[in-house]
Amino acid sequence: MDFLATLILGNVVQTASLLMESRQLIGLVAAFFAAMLAAQLGWHGTDRLIAWRGRPDQD
Repeated sequence: MDFLATLILGNVVQTASLLMESRQLIGLVAAFFAAMLAAQLGWHGTDRLIAWRGRPDQD
């Protein structure tokens, strides 16, 4: 039982340590995905706005 508790505690501490060290990398990846999402939404939003404004001119 002590071995199992030590093993679990060791894994928890090791995981927490790795997450703290990789926090900057996780932030960078999250910022990259947020920028890609914003660009995609901006592109589609602009495209829809142009299509919406262009319809009355075509009639």
